[in-house]
Amino acid sequence: MTRRRRSTTRPVEGESARDRLLAQLHDGVAALTSSERWAAWLRVQSRLHRYSFQNALLIAMQCPDATRVAGYRAWQALGRQVRAGEHGIAIFAPIARRVQVDPDDEDAPQSVRVVQAFRIAYVFDISQTDGPALPEIATRLDGPDPGNAVAQLDAAATALGFRVDVVELTPGVDGSCSHRDGVIRIDTNLAPAHRVVTEAHELAHAVLHPDGYAGTPRAQAELEAESVAYIVCHHLGVDSSAASFGYVAHWGGGEDATAAITASATAIRRGAATILIALGVDQQAAIAA
Repeated sequence: MTRRRRSTTRPVEGESARDRLLAQLHDGVAALTSSERWAAWLRVQSRLHRYSFQNALLIAMQCPDATRVAGYRAWQALGRQVRAGEHGIAIFAPIARRVQVDPDDEDAPQSVRVVQAFRIAYVFDISQTDGPALPEIATRLDGPDPGNAVAQLDAAATALGFRVDVVELTPGVDGSCSHRDGVIRIDTNLAPAHRVVTEAHELAHAVLHPDGYAGTPRAQAELEAESVAYIVCHHLGVDSSAASFGYVAHWGGGEDATAAITASATAIRRGAATILIALGVDQQAAIAA
């Protein structure tokens, strides 16, 4: 992987605290995506394939708690072993053959793969395997709630027209936001500090994405929400760098995330200001924060 020099975005005269925080986020993501940690994470992702909608449904029906799924050999290549006695999750795997393309067309490839049929194949969730932990780029925060931040965010959610429910969510899902129901749901198993980050993230969705992913592509929406959470958490005294940098890098497409932060800066500033005002920060101060 080509390493890039870390960008240095320095504050300029008249720059707000929020601009400086966005610059820190930008530089943190840039540093992460030029690190060996990022390269290791990409190597793992290349073996954890994305599945079609139909296969995703099949996986969910057979193993509702599945989070990371791969074939038997793929898990071995990642240093993990499927435990004896585990039952595979059945999916449809394509059977394809190569077909020659018109040899008279110089611009066409020599051959293409054509799917002719499907066969049953079996995959396994990471919970069915043993072995070393896979590399992560977004670390869950494991610490206390400084300054009663959760209560402040709960009050802000109420001011914005949302109720916060703490419930047992699907493993791997920290929170969700339903505009239809006016409910933000937070997983009950989160450490207090990570609950602060998660609730700030879902509040950002509440403010910025009333149409869900229909109004904003998911990758952009997740990048915006986590960027807002980074700013809000800083105001609440929580350093979310370990969680936010990797999350933004993942959804922003790696090194392209730094450009995406800049492109979404207006939405990020607006979302952060709205939540800060709901937290009781003076409007003028929130806009300039």
